[in-house]
Amino acid sequence: MDLKALFGRRQDAILGVDISAWGIKVVGLSGSMKQPVLEQLASIGLPSGHIVDGHIVKMQQVAQALRSLLQENRIRAHKVALALPSSAVITKKIVVQADLPPDGLQAQVEDEARHSIPFPLDEVSLDFCTLGPNLQRPEMVDVLIAAARRDRVESLEELVELAELEASVVDVQSYALRLATRRLADIHLPAQQGAVVLLLKVGASRTLMLVTVGEAIVYEHELAFGGDQLTQRIAAHYRLSDEEAETKKIAGAWARDFESSVLLPYVCATVQLLQRGIQFIFNSTPYSKVSRIFLSGGGAMPAGLAAAISTAMQSPCTLINPFEGMRLAPQVRNSPSLQNAPLFIGACGLALRRFSL
Repeated sequence: MDLKALFGRRQDAILGVDISAWGIKVVGLSGSMKQPVLEQLASIGLPSGHIVDGHIVKMQQVAQALRSLLQENRIRAHKVALALPSSAVITKKIVVQADLPPDGLQAQVEDEARHSIPFPLDEVSLDFCTLGPNLQRPEMVDVLIAAARRDRVESLEELVELAELEASVVDVQSYALRLATRRLADIHLPAQQGAVVLLLKVGASRTLMLVTVGEAIVYEHELAFGGDQLTQRIAAHYRLSDEEAETKKIAGAWARDFESSVLLPYVCATVQLLQRGIQFIFNSTPYSKVSRIFLSGGGAMPAGLAAAISTAMQSPCTLINPFEGMRLAPQVRNSPSLQNAPLFIGACGLALRRFSL
């Protein structure tokens, strides 16, 4: 299995399946990119240690959880789109002659890959796509190369086979998130060409900072913190186990001192870390301000975090619903998962691949 459809070749009726340390999120869409319809929505948490640093450690258990999730929610789709972490994929943009025949283009890509990728080509899955004419040299075209260790791709293949599914798309996490972010930017910033959008995806243990301008990803970086820090604060303050603290966090049944003693310190610490991360963005890119900050992920949902980020960064910050502007099919209109919509941005981006050209 290789990275076919990595850059969005058209697919039919595929589920977006986002697998992370938190658990599994599934999104199914129909309709079109201009008017998507949310058809399927489901999630299940995974015990600690099943997924570690993007690696599937407990393969049989994760496959069984995915299979059971689809069965319990009566989701019959067979084809799925999954993603590798950006850290597991090497990408490089090259420039080639626009009139190269397909065989010549492939040969040039492979030659470039031999010099750019620190692994033998027989150990990687390789893909490429043409981005369009080079702006400085019209007779040339820009081509994006992507490569991942074959064992990482085969791990996903093994998972979907055990779950009795078929992997139609193996994507890169940041490219899937870019699709979801671009759709939301068109809704929130319809008249701003070239708007600089910062997506903050706060996961269980890591936070992704992704800066996009139009279709382009101009900056990407991960910070080593996430919603687990709030769980740990709850556990320490109320003398609970991590499992009890996580349950309490999800349930939202708080003691009177929770906001002042636990939540506010978490929000302040998170904002300070994000401020440092954003300063790196300004130092590493031509941009000194972002037009809009989109906040997503399970660690992003505590009350007051979006407002605190907006004040500190002096840019509007919105806790986003990736399904905003979509029609809801009857079977999902009353789904409790809609209350946790920010959790599903990764799965939503993967599901949007079916509309990509």
